[in-house]
Amino acid sequence: MAVFVPGDHCLPATPNAVGLLPREFNIVELKSLKLGPFRKRMDTQRRIERAAALIANSKYVVALTGAGISTPSGVPDFRSPGSGLWEKVNPILMASTFSFRLQPQAFYEWARPLARKLLEAEPNPAHRALAKLEDMGLLKAVITQNIDDLHQKAGSRRVLELHGNMRQATCLKCHRVVSTHGMMERFLEGEEVPNCSCGGLLKPNVVLIGEPLPRWVLLEAWGEAERCDLMLVVGSSLEIAPAAEIPFVALRCGAKAIVVNYQPTPLDSQAEVVIRKDVAEVLPRIIGQVGRLVDRYIGKSVDR
Repeated sequence: MAVFVPGDHCLPATPNAVGLLPREFNIVELKSLKLGPFRKRMDTQRRIERAAALIANSKYVVALTGAGISTPSGVPDFRSPGSGLWEKVNPILMASTFSFRLQPQAFYEWARPLARKLLEAEPNPAHRALAKLEDMGLLKAVITQNIDDLHQKAGSRRVLELHGNMRQATCLKCHRVVSTHGMMERFLEGEEVPNCSCGGLLKPNVVLIGEPLPRWVLLEAWGEAERCDLMLVVGSSLEIAPAAEIPFVALRCGAKAIVVNYQPTPLDSQAEVVIRKDVAEVLPRIIGQVGRLVDRYIGKSVDR
C-alpha cells in the first residue's frame, strides 16, 4: 500500500483575504464569549454563540465532514455500536480491494442495499448549512470522508472527496472510467455484477480497504488545512488516518478548531468549541447566528 506523507510546511493565508467583521467588532464579540476555565460548564447555546463568533471572525474556514453528517439523511455509518455497517460484516472480507477482486459478486450483493440508500438520500439541514456558509464567502472548502454526494446536492461547490464517490466506476481490465448513471439503477433492479464493454469488471470509484487515497485530492486537502485559520469538524470521530490527521495539520499551522460530533474525538482537548449534539440541529443554528452577526455589523456600517 502506498504511503503519502505531505510536507509539514504551512502556506500563508490568501493575501487579500479579509474577515466579514472588522477587528474592533471581533474583539467585542470574542471577549464576551471567552471560554476560560468554564469551558466544561458552558451550555449548548453559549457554545453555539462562541462557534458562530469564531466563524464570523475567520478569514478562511475549512470543514472536514464524516459519516455523522449524513446519518440524519438515512445513510448508515460504519462504526456506531448496534447500527454500524461493520457490526454485521468483517470489513476485510467484504470491502477490501483483495476481497473485491476475489469475490466481486459478494461485494455487490452486500453493497446493493447501501447503494439504494445513497441514491435515495437527500441533504439534511447540516449539509445545507455548510452550503450557506460557502455562499457567505467564509467556507472555502469541504473535505469529506463520505461517498454519498450529499454536499454537492445541497449546493456546496468545492468538495474534496477523500474516499472517492459512486458517480463513476473504473474497468479493472482496460482502465476506462465510466459514469455510473443508469448503470447503478440497473444494478439495483437486480442486474448482475456490472461489466465494462470490454468484458472487464467495473469497480466503483470509492476507496476500499487496502487502497491509497487519491493522491491529488489528499494533497489539496492537506494544503487547505495548512491555509485555513479555522477548521470545522462535523460528524467525524477522527479515528481513521490520514483524514484524522488533517485537523491537527491546521492546528500546527496556527488555526483554531470547532468540533460538532456525538462521540468524543482526539481533537476535543485542543478545540475552541466542542458540541456533542445532533449536527442537523446544531449546525444550522451556528450558521444562522453567523448570519445575524454579519447582518448586525452591516447594519452598523450603514448607520455610520
